[in-house]
Parts: sequence; C-alpha cells; structure tokens
Amino acid sequence: MSDTFLFAEDTDEPIEEPRGTWKVLIVDDEPEVHAVTKLALNDFVFLDRGLTFISAHSGKEAKQLFQEHDDIAVVLLDVVMETDEAGLEVADYVRNDLDNHFTRIILRTGQPGQAPERDVIVNYDINDYKSKTELTAQKLFTVVIASLRSYRDITVIEENRKGLEKIITASANLFTLRSLESFIEGIIQQLSSLLGGTQDAAYITSAVAGPIPIDCPEPEKFYVFTGKGEYQNQEGALLQDVVKGSGLKACKDALKNHSMVYGDEFVAAYCQGKSTNGSLLYLSGLPRKLNKIDKKLLEIFSQNVQIAFDNVLLTKDIEDTQREIIERLGQAMERHFSVGKHIQRMVEMCHILATEYGLPDCQIEMLKLAVPLHDVGKLKVPMDIIRKPGPLSDDERNIARSHAEIGYQLLKGSRRPIIQTAAMVARDHHEHWDGSGYPRGLKGDKIHIFSRITAIADVYDALRSKLFHKEAWPLDKVLKVFKGESGKHFDPKLVDILIENIERIESIQKKYPDEVMP
Repeated sequence: MSDTFLFAEDTDEPIEEPRGTWKVLIVDDEPEVHAVTKLALNDFVFLDRGLTFISAHSGKEAKQLFQEHDDIAVVLLDVVMETDEAGLEVADYVRNDLDNHFTRIILRTGQPGQAPERDVIVNYDINDYKSKTELTAQKLFTVVIASLRSYRDITVIEENRKGLEKIITASANLFTLRSLESFIEGIIQQLSSLLGGTQDAAYITSAVAGPIPIDCPEPEKFYVFTGKGEYQNQEGALLQDVVKGSGLKACKDALKNHSMVYGDEFVAAYCQGKSTNGSLLYLSGLPRKLNKIDKKLLEIFSQNVQIAFDNVLLTKDIEDTQREIIERLGQAMERHFSVGKHIQRMVEMCHILATEYGLPDCQIEMLKLAVPLHDVGKLKVPMDIIRKPGPLSDDERNIARSHAEIGYQLLKGSRRPIIQTAAMVARDHHEHWDGSGYPRGLKGDKIHIFSRITAIADVYDALRSKLFHKEAWPLDKVLKVFKGESGKHFDPKLVDILIENIERIESIQKKYPDEVMP
C-alpha cells in the first residue's frame, strides 16, 4: 500500500469537504477599505464555497478575533493602524504566540516606505505583501484565490498528519488490549476519533469460539462477535438478523469481494486475518459523509483491527489453555486428597473477595489462575497424614505444614507470572495477620494480598465442608470463628468483606456441592 494516497493532488476539483464558507478577516482602520474589499469579493466562490467576512479595525481587535476563530483562512492585514507596526505585531502574534501557521497572511499597506517589503518578507512569516494602490479588484481576486488554494492544501496535509498520528495511536492502543470485552470499546473509541463521533458499530466474524485453522474450509455463516450502540447485546446473532436492507447487501459485498463498501450513513469494511477467515467491521449512523481522507484512514485502521483481533484471540486461547491445565491439575490433586469441589469454590470465593477489596481485573484473573495450585505441596505429604481422621501428633503436624514450603520449591523456578504467583500463594497462604502463621511468620501487610485472600477462602471452605477428620460446620459457628480471628489469623478488612457478602459466598457452596464422602 503506497503512502502517497494520503495527500491531495494540486487541483481545483473538490476534495469532498463539507459545504460551508471560507473565513476572511479584514484588518484595517479605514472603514472604506472594509466596504470596498467586501464589494470586490462579493460574488467570490472557490471550491463551491463562498466567503464569510470578519472585520477588525485595530491590531488589538484583530488579536482578539484570532483567539475566537481558529479557522480563519485568509487575513488581509493593514500594516499601519493604531501604531506604525500594529499589523506586523498581529502577524508575529498569530505565528508565534498562537502558533497558527495555517492562516494565509496578506499584508496591505498604503505607506510602503514605513515597512519595506524586503525587510518584512524576510523578518515576518507572511505570505504576500501588497500596496493598496496596486491591489485592484482583479488582483485582489487573484491573491485571495492563490491564498485559499494554499490554505486548502496545508490543511489537507495537516489533516493527514493528524490522521496518521491517530492511526499510530489507535493501532498501539488496540495491540495493548488483551480482553475480548475491551476490544470493541477500543475500536469505538478510536473510530470516534477518526470519523468524528460514530457510536453504532458491530464486529462480525466467523471466529465465534476462537481461531479457525488455516486449512479449515471457509464457513458460510457470520455472527456478531460484539457491538456498541445499536448493536449492543447482539452478540452471537447472525449477520442477516441484525443488519437489514442496503446495509446487509453492503456487508455481503464486502465479505465476498474482500473490500470496503460505503453508503451515505454506513460503511462495511472487510478485515483480512491470518488466524481467521476474515471479519467485518460495520458502522452505521455516521455523523457525516466520509471524505477521501476518512476512507483511507478507515482502510488502514480496519487492517490493524483484524491483526489486533487475531492477537486478542491468540492471547485468549493461550490463557484459556493455561487456565484449564492449572484447574485440571488442581482438581486432580483434590480428587487424590479427598472427594469434593474445593478448588471451584475457592476460585469463586477469591473472585468475590478480590473484587470487593478493590483489586484491578488483571490481578483478580492472576489470583484465580494461581489459587488451584495453593496446596500442590501436599503431593509430597504422606496420604496417611492427609487422611488421618483424628488429631495429628507434633511430628505429623510439622510434616503436614511442610507442604507450604514444598509447594513453593516446586513452582518457584518458573519465569511465567502465573506460576510465580502460584508459588508465592502456595508458600504464604498459611501466614497469619498477627505473625503467628507459617512457614515464615509474616505479619500484616507483609503477607501478599493474594495469600491473605486465599487464606480466607481456604479456611472458610474447609470449615463449611465435610472432611476426613470432621463434619461440616454450621454457618453461624463459622462466622463466629472468623469474627474472633479478625486481626489475628485473618486480615480484618477481608473478614468484613466476607461477612458483608456472606449470601454470595454461601451461594457458591450450593452451586458446587461436594459428592457424598464414603
């Protein structure tokens, strides 16, 4: 794809700009000059747009008008007004103070000797210098045409610069998104920036459940993956059930021809992918007709969207695989040690506690992935100790406690953040808030929040469940223990969160009941 398409050719043909007028500021202390200028340019039209005149009668007034209008195309600026250099001061103010390098500045003077043309051209960033005596109606027309053409070209280049900057920013933002939930929000945010406010968008793909193998035949059905505005809550719906009429035809044409199809108020953009058979970005309710620049920016953006989408799917697939392996390993250990759904309940409880504690989503997900391995060290504890129905001896208790350090040693060598987190949780989930726990005797905030949350969930579930050495405790008895151990065994803030959300916690116990133990 060539970079040159973003720049308009030097032509007087319209470049699909919105209809309107060009703003021309007349700055002169002689009222007659304002009247004559407006009369001379009364029927002026350039690119189907007329002129809107703004008048200032002093340099001070001109500066104020430049502050109020940031889209003045041309200023016809008298040099000598309240002072001999008032016009030059305005020119300097526009370029240097306001950093406006777009407005075309045409100096007009009735006293050329007071501001020599050579010095003015060299020392000030102006675009033309005319003596009032030589500026006939025809020459005024010519100089304004030339200035507007120059202004038009400069603003087009600036729009392209901003557009390319937005594309870079948008692409970078999309590639940092790691969740499917945030993906469409990122698309809408960036498209609103690019196109000026559209809020109705659907991302339509055949990859409903994940990446499709490259050798898989192209599916016939496309579904709404996610959407915003008009297409919100349409996830999983067939394309033809959501988009109707000319919009549906445009979508089908875009998919068939691998192209972009535009309507007056919608656009259907095909997005080529590597890990999928391609997707469709459909936007409706556009705030205005798209111009050439909009279309080129959308073309680039749509390709980056698909690459980012593939990246999100791949990341999700990897994370889902990691999660499933860890969960299955944790469940296998639980079946080995007992009969129950301790892991499922713990993951759900940790999610509630972490969310109410205020942890960010990324940390909550990390904790949920690590929790299933919290007791991995028990693999090296003799089964006769783990399943002993009565109290443990001191030696047996020390052996049982060793599982915390053993679990840490088994996992600590990994470079993967999930496994590193699991190692820390395995070691520290038996530490106590008051420092009386094991294996290191950590106290208070020295215990990582992940381990403090795991401790609450682990003990609560153990007390509420039937184990080899005990029956399940009633809820009131369990809550009495937690209230008594608040600030001792457990983080008091987490105990409060547990009690405040006890109905949700108990619903997890009902959702994942244990099998009847032999």
